[in-house]
Amino acid sequence: MSRRVSLPGAEELFRTTSATLSAVPAPSPESTEAGKAGTATPVRGEKAAPVRTTARRRVSRSASAPSGRERHDEKITVYLSPEELFDLEQARLTLRGDMGLAVDRGRIVREAVAVIVADLEAKGESSILARRLRGQ
Repeated sequence: MSRRVSLPGAEELFRTTSATLSAVPAPSPESTEAGKAGTATPVRGEKAAPVRTTARRRVSRSASAPSGRERHDEKITVYLSPEELFDLEQARLTLRGDMGLAVDRGRIVREAVAVIVADLEAKGESSILARRLRGQ
């Protein structure tokens, strides 16, 4: 009996877990053929096409509500200062102790992102996010 651990292969590590949401849609054969035929490099003095070639995904507030406790396939890493992490933990403990809401820090962050994005879409330049990032 071997004491070595069996590790997954590259196919398992890099397989796609879901095809429901993707930041970049898979190109269709028609679009790649049309793109090759109609592609032209901009002449000096002309503006180049914007980087974003696909429309932004707009969803209603009910559809953009945070997902809560379910499996999430997308991940980001956010670095916090000790004070910010302390504030986040204090918020979690306040929600649990004073309001009876047993939520984790990830759920709080997802809720906060949903609220701030909804405010940005509703108010634009006068949103709290835009004002705070401008330093106002």
